[in-house]
Amino acid sequence: MSGGGRSKQQSTALARRNRRTGGNFLNDQALGMIMDGFTLGVAPSESLDALVENARSQLKHLQQNDGHWVFELEADTTIPAEYIFYKHYFGEIDPDLETAIGTYLRETQGKHGGWPLFHDGDLNLSASVKAYYALKLIGDDIDAPHMRRARQAILAEGGAARTNVFTRFALALFGQVPWRAVPVMLVEILLMPRWFPFHLSKVSYWSRVVVVPLLVLMAQKPRARNPKGIGVPELFVVPPDQERNYNSNPTGSIWGDLLLVGDRVAGVVEPLLPRFLRRRAIDKAVGFITERLNGEDGLGAIFPAMVNAVLALDSLGYGQDHPDMIIARRAVDKLLMRSEGRVYCQPCVSPVWDTGLATHALMEAGETGDSAAVRGGLEWLRQRQILDRVGDWAEGMKNPPRPGGWAFQYGNDFYPDVDDTAVVAMALHRSGDPRYQEALERAAEWVIGLQSKNGGWGAYDADNTNYYLNHIPFADHGALLDPPSADVSARCIGMLAQLGYPLDHPAIVRGVEYLLREQEPDGSWYGRWGANYVYGTWSVLCALNAIGMDMQSEPIRRAVAWLVARQRPDGGWGEDCATYWGERKAEVKASTPSQTAWGVLGLMAAGEVHHDATRRGVAYLQEAPRTGARWHEKLFTGVGFPRVFYLRYHGYAAYFPLWALARYRSLVRRNDPQVQFGI
Repeated sequence: MSGGGRSKQQSTALARRNRRTGGNFLNDQALGMIMDGFTLGVAPSESLDALVENARSQLKHLQQNDGHWVFELEADTTIPAEYIFYKHYFGEIDPDLETAIGTYLRETQGKHGGWPLFHDGDLNLSASVKAYYALKLIGDDIDAPHMRRARQAILAEGGAARTNVFTRFALALFGQVPWRAVPVMLVEILLMPRWFPFHLSKVSYWSRVVVVPLLVLMAQKPRARNPKGIGVPELFVVPPDQERNYNSNPTGSIWGDLLLVGDRVAGVVEPLLPRFLRRRAIDKAVGFITERLNGEDGLGAIFPAMVNAVLALDSLGYGQDHPDMIIARRAVDKLLMRSEGRVYCQPCVSPVWDTGLATHALMEAGETGDSAAVRGGLEWLRQRQILDRVGDWAEGMKNPPRPGGWAFQYGNDFYPDVDDTAVVAMALHRSGDPRYQEALERAAEWVIGLQSKNGGWGAYDADNTNYYLNHIPFADHGALLDPPSADVSARCIGMLAQLGYPLDHPAIVRGVEYLLREQEPDGSWYGRWGANYVYGTWSVLCALNAIGMDMQSEPIRRAVAWLVARQRPDGGWGEDCATYWGERKAEVKASTPSQTAWGVLGLMAAGEVHHDATRRGVAYLQEAPRTGARWHEKLFTGVGFPRVFYLRYHGYAAYFPLWALARYRSLVRRNDPQVQFGI
């Protein structure tokens, strides 16, 4: 393998030589008790063996006919609310569908009267305004009790004028606020060279695909059909036309104040710009959109970009029978998730992520690499490696690597995901099938090529760290960039170590240095893509295990101490999504199966297979309610953008608990704390 590879056996042997196993191993009697399900004197509902085997069987039953897994991916109510906006924008009324979405929106209303960003969370003003407006559009009486409660809560928070930029943009499309309520974003910025302070290559992939069609809409300023003429003037403390303070400084810094002045100047300059420049910029935007329409998977394979693309094309006169409109609209509708009596819209789908993690869990639970279930999943994944498309990630690179990554969704060739690529590569390698060697070499080459200068990895781009852009008024959501994170970096290091790259390889050395710098003072690591520090700490401990770091080293000991201290009295782990606000770092509502699995996996990666906290975590998972393959879990444990957008991966409560229990069983039986794999 390029980069100085070694065999799996050599990698394992080297890792063993570089670690202290330590610990007092269980005697045969204690081992037998654990295998029978009696951990710490607690008799769980199922023995460990029976539970692992049953959960493994149930997970296999959820596999699709072509070999992949895909679970529901649920976000907050902004997505189904925006779907209602989208349909009413075009004047398309579907009473049955709206009834089902309305049921979902009413079910998710919080006790505070508004709607949260995650289950049982605080009221979020923007989500609440969107949900209220969507319910009014579908016919809910504003004097109904749930609507009165929502309206009172919204007005108590300052009303709709205080919502975020994207919410005010939606309100502007429906004529509920003047366009000056939205920061000026000129479509002409698409014509600027790379050295200009704002350039598409300087923001994250999701920002690019959302912003480009949005720029067209801001130039065109279309108006929703809104056939019933429904508005929400009752949600404003001051009449919208009289409000003077819509836009604010997103960071509170002096740069933000200066950029607010720049926003006002742009508003004055916009009418004076030559029309030919606008036409050229819009043409460039359309070229960007149509090149990346991505079939029925949609622009960027994410809902906001897909909807913006449809609206942008419509504003430019594309008819509903135009092929680009047909395919773009079909992509949006495929995100609907229907169940008996209720419908919601997913922000995207996660089949590659789900399939990669499900195959890991099955192999951990005893499925061999050539079993029908694992082989089916891995073959499905192998066919989706992106080998020919040079995506946006290569822009600005002097010597870009060959493509070799995987996307998160069914198809998203312009935007492969570093995290998915690492997880899939480790699953392919774990199977032991030599047919995957070329795929692994391409994956490793691509991942190494996406390493940032500081040694870490972002999710989609290298060095996406133009932090000054967070000061622009448009960036009040704080999710414009894709900087390196500890969790993604850990997966990349774990992948390289598992694939046999030497521990002195520059990518590994720089990556480990980055991880050690990122450790929090309390011993944890921040979890960018999972809630939160338990996720980040588990991820990093797996990487440090994979490179053979001394289990008694100070960083690992501090991480173990933090994990043990964060365990709850019931034996589980739980972290609220509110922990992304610094002053709420220790907040927790309840233990969850997925976060408990991360806690147990993290301790085992640190060599603490026989620690009391590990056994208590296992006991929690043994006793926790479960239906089929999934443990019961309502709380959100996934993250889109911290403090802005959260996710409930329905698969997390299936494959992660199985993974943790199966690994525990395996390590106890081997009487050896060596994990062997990079995740």
